[in-house]
Parts: sequence; C-alpha cells; structure tokens
Amino acid sequence: MKTLVCIKQVPGTAQVEIDPQTGTLKRAGVPAKMNPFDLYAIEAALRIRAAAGPDSTVTVLSMGPPQCEKVVREAFAMGADSGAILTDRAFGGADVLMTSFTLSQGVGKLGPFDLIVCGKQTTDGDTAQVGPELAEWLGIPHVACVKAVDAVGADSISVTADLPDREVSQRVPYPCLITVEKGIAEPRLPSYKLFKSTAARKVEYIGLADLADSDPKHYGLNGSPTQVKRIFPPPSGAGRTMLEGDAAAQAAALADILEERNFLR
Repeated sequence: MKTLVCIKQVPGTAQVEIDPQTGTLKRAGVPAKMNPFDLYAIEAALRIRAAAGPDSTVTVLSMGPPQCEKVVREAFAMGADSGAILTDRAFGGADVLMTSFTLSQGVGKLGPFDLIVCGKQTTDGDTAQVGPELAEWLGIPHVACVKAVDAVGADSISVTADLPDREVSQRVPYPCLITVEKGIAEPRLPSYKLFKSTAARKVEYIGLADLADSDPKHYGLNGSPTQVKRIFPPPSGAGRTMLEGDAAAQAAALADILEERNFLR
C-alpha cells in the first residue's frame, strides 16, 4: 500500500508581515515549523502503514521554497520513507484552488498512491479546503475531518468523520483521500537516530518543467482566480479591563460590557 502525506511549512510566529501588493505573507526571514495538523496526518499514515503490512510505504509531499526541506526531513525522522518538494517561483502566491491543482500535478508525478492523507487545515490559511479540492482534481473520493481510522483493508479504508452535528462512519475504496483532525492520534516525536540515519536520504525537487501541465499561467498568483483584496494583522496591545466584586457582580458587569459592544442582542 502506498500512502502520500501532504505537509506544509508554516510561520512559527504570529508576528508576520503582509505584502501590501499581493496580500500574501512575507515568509522570508520568518521562523518556520511543520504545520501542526500535518504532524497528526503523518502519525495517522505511519499507523496505517503498520496495519497495511510490510510492503507499505509513506511518502511526504510539500509545496514551498527550498527551505521547506526541513519539514520533509522532520517527517523522515518520524518514520516516513521518502519525500519530495514542489518548488518553483511560478508556484508563488497561489490561492487555495491553485495550491490544490499544483499538488495534484505533484501527485501525478510521484504516484499513483492508494491513500492520500492531509491535515485538516493549516495554521496560516485555515481554509480546510486544500485536501478536498486536491481529491476533486484527482477525481477520487474523500472524507474530511476524520477523527479515527477504524480498519485498514486490502481495497478500502474505514474511518469515522467528526461532522458539525454528528459522527459518520464510512468505508472508502482506494484510491482515496482523507483529512484528519488533531484527535486522531498523538504524534510521535522525531527520532534522533532516524534523523541521523536519513540525513543523506535524497529529497526529490519538482519544478514547473517536471509537471504534466507546465503552463505557468495555470499556477501561482497568475493562475489564481481569487486574490486577497486586503489583509492585516489584528491590533495588539488593546488593553484590558479588570472586573471587581463577587462572582455575581463580575458576571453582571461582564454582561453589560458584552451588550454595550453588541455581542448580546
């Protein structure tokens, strides 16, 4: 069984500047880390590999600048077997649709895969749309918000999805895609032993010219049908209000503040 995990490097701090022209994050010089949801996706994939048998593999794929090799090697230290990076200036500034399209092209280059696992969302975009849109580009079934993997079969996987108003158990045939919640499993820590033993392992770099569709108009900011008109960080240091008195007095004062600011109607 061949499993692919999509991972992303995200800013490791909330103090990020915004490019006023493109509306995208300025990532240069900003501390970066593995997207937290992707740690759970890797853990889920490694457990699925163990359940599927000794011939199973886990590959990770990231899209970003060359420095995101750091998160690929972190995945190696967790137990992933191979990894690749989609990196090209043409991919810069992509919206959700173009990000998922670019990933689908990368999957076509590396695949085929039986299962694709994505984190539910990223901490820098929070759209939770890339995984499902990737499945649509690939023409495969998908289940979002998976909280548990119930069974790993030879031709299908059974999962439980945590929907807003209910939990749903589903059996999905391969090839398919799932996006996972944080509660699916506790991610293992990267192993120093694996980090050292995989230090020389090759990370494949995939550029625009390597893809089946190499038209630069279909990627990045140029290909994105949606663009951010305006984005700005929330104001900080707005101050605080201390409420005094017993619990009843503080509750009444808090209710008055919320009503004054139109949070209560």
